[in-house]
Amino acid sequence: MTDTNTTDSRRITIFDTTLRDGEQSPGASMNLAEKMEIAQALVTLGVDVIEAGFPIASPGDFESVREIAQSVRGVQICGLARCREADIDRAWEALKSAQQPRIHVFLATSAIHREFKLKMDKDAIIHHAVAGVKRAVGYCGNVEFSPEDAARTEPDFLCQVVEAAIAAGATTVNIPDTVGYATPTHMGRVIQTLRNRVPNIDKAVISIHCHNDLGMAVANSLAAVEAGAGQIECTINGLGERAGNCSLEEVVMALRTRSDFYHAHTNVNTRRLVPTSRLVANVTGIHVQRNKAIVGQNAFAHEAGIHQDGMLKERTTYEIMLPEDVGFATTELVLGKHSGRAALAARIKALGYSLGNEQIQQVFELFKVLADKKKEIYDADIAALIEQEMRQVPELWSFVSYEVTSATGRIPIAKLRLRRGHQETATEVIGGDGPVDAVFLAIEQLTGFTVSCRDFNVHSVTVGKDAQGEVMVQIEHEKQVYRGRGVSTDSIEASARAFLNAVNKIAAVTVPNTKTVTPNP
Repeated sequence: MTDTNTTDSRRITIFDTTLRDGEQSPGASMNLAEKMEIAQALVTLGVDVIEAGFPIASPGDFESVREIAQSVRGVQICGLARCREADIDRAWEALKSAQQPRIHVFLATSAIHREFKLKMDKDAIIHHAVAGVKRAVGYCGNVEFSPEDAARTEPDFLCQVVEAAIAAGATTVNIPDTVGYATPTHMGRVIQTLRNRVPNIDKAVISIHCHNDLGMAVANSLAAVEAGAGQIECTINGLGERAGNCSLEEVVMALRTRSDFYHAHTNVNTRRLVPTSRLVANVTGIHVQRNKAIVGQNAFAHEAGIHQDGMLKERTTYEIMLPEDVGFATTELVLGKHSGRAALAARIKALGYSLGNEQIQQVFELFKVLADKKKEIYDADIAALIEQEMRQVPELWSFVSYEVTSATGRIPIAKLRLRRGHQETATEVIGGDGPVDAVFLAIEQLTGFTVSCRDFNVHSVTVGKDAQGEVMVQIEHEKQVYRGRGVSTDSIEASARAFLNAVNKIAAVTVPNTKTVTPNP
């Protein structure tokens, strides 16, 4: 559901940098296949600009930007570059096949960056900024310029740099709060200063890029819009360096819900917010907290008696948005073992997923297995099954069964059975720090891969003592990190499935004659 455009409402450009700044979150690196999947989801979501990466940063970044530029249509594709000739040339080489390319050049301007990082004076900064913009304009008419650390740059000098960049051909000037230092009043004043004192400011769109170090990225972005900014740079789930960036889902719904105040709208299909959030969380392994605004599991949950009473009498007493407007179901639909394929297919569609008949059948089979274990199956359970099915990798080994004997003060014993092709293999391992560690050691023994576990995370998918446990693991093999995911009502089985999922990703790129697509580390 996109925002309603009224005569007094400004259209705000949504610039998504999940694939560039979001990927810089520790542990959030993505491969090409994952970036392509997210890029297509962002197009469906309705963002205006996708910042696909920093092409000169690495060969992998270059290839992903180039592939997205060649394949993704209906949206502007942007590549980041420093104000250096080599960076800009490399960015254009990656972007030149895009339907709507944009080159984004940046150069730090604050006193602390000039003195300690760049070793440049103000004149040199302006010279390099102008040269960078002009070189980019030589390739592409759609050029964005960012004075890095603008929020800590002296207002007089910031106005000089912005004026020079626009005169050189920049069509968008982005004002970054690079270290999350600003406050809403501060940020609003910066934008107002630019609008009042830069004579050619009307020849460019003013953009805002806020980090969340003080928890004010969304508030600062909204203050910038209130002051006249026309573009917001943001990420799905607020991913990004350190504490992250402005959250796309939060800022978009703030503009939509308080359109009476901001008199602004976006082109985002808000019903795709929750599915897109889930996709990014599953690709990166970084899940949102339960109480996160808009897309958190508790965002539309009401437990307090007085709240429930108010909701029963009039929904708007305690809800300012409809859950279905962001991609949640209107109510939490509970299915059980007697539910049929048609009911499940309808719920899958209502949750915002588009699955083919074969995929629906596979999810239905998983659903039936789960229904025998759980009395009630919730929407979150179904979403977990869908993600499990959609994110499968070719399985060299598949899980069959496990048995663990463990007690306080005793060394655990794990018996594990895996299947490779049509043949089952089994092993018994004595050792490990606990039952999960013993199962991991057994998988290593059966598969022949020696790995180190870098991260292990388990949380419940839904509520109740029979809730499914979702396990996310990160393992390292030959200096490459692989992520795995497993879901089960049995947390040890979920752990085994997650570890085996990651091991199968290793096998996909190391075992000869293993049929696979682009690996999914």
